[in-house]
Amino acid sequence: MSNLPTTPQSQPPETPPWDTPSSRWFSPISTPWRTTPRTRQSTPTPTTPTALTEVIVSKSPLSHKSPTTPSHDGIESERLNDTMVLLPLRINRTNPWVWCGAALCFIFSILLIIFGIATLVLFLALRPRTPVFDISNAKLNTIYFESPVYFNGDMLLLLNFTNPNKKLGVRFDQLTVELWFSDKKIATQGVLPFKQGNGKTRLEPIRLISNLVFLPVNHLVELRRQLINNQINYEIRSLFRVRAVLGIIHYSYWLHGSCQLQLASPPTGGLISRNCTTKKW
Repeated sequence: MSNLPTTPQSQPPETPPWDTPSSRWFSPISTPWRTTPRTRQSTPTPTTPTALTEVIVSKSPLSHKSPTTPSHDGIESERLNDTMVLLPLRINRTNPWVWCGAALCFIFSILLIIFGIATLVLFLALRPRTPVFDISNAKLNTIYFESPVYFNGDMLLLLNFTNPNKKLGVRFDQLTVELWFSDKKIATQGVLPFKQGNGKTRLEPIRLISNLVFLPVNHLVELRRQLINNQINYEIRSLFRVRAVLGIIHYSYWLHGSCQLQLASPPTGGLISRNCTTKKW
């Protein structure tokens, strides 16, 4: 056993030096993405004052490659090029027509505001009121029946138009007066336009004639009954336009007048009672 030759002990392999491509390629000093070599001191670059009409454009570091750029194992690194180019600043002048349009809009806005304030002041100072429509007197002259469904009638009315405004005159036009019985129109009459001063009252006589007016049987029966009882109920409806002048402002509106009349039977046909209202329409 002792004569057996001893096997020499194997030595561990030597570790190769830590010099691999990865260590050479990606060392902190020679990494390909580093664009400038590391320096210990940085020298400040003097700046040149630029005018307000110039724009500073900096060239991209990847746009040009310097021939003196150091290479590491065939891989070139790019360094920052601090070259700057001064370009003149383009100033776009506003078109004169644009300034003219803006000035006109401004003037129009000022005039519109002044006009609105003046209208409000006039309205508060004058306080316009709605004219009043009324019937001062009425007389039923005749009622007679031509057939079972037709009748004739004659009525006189004295219309009363009142302007309650103390500082504002008005004008009445397109006046129409209608006579109704049980929601059935039986006569109509127009009135000529006229002017009315502030605080004035105007009486306007008209005549309403019903000539062979058709009425349903139930309406004729009701009219005969009221004629016998000496109390005939009519309704007067009027529609007219009022024009008012408020300084330099002219405005108009429509009014609707309604009067419930109770008249005696002919031949007296006097006015027993009335109830009138005037509303804007």
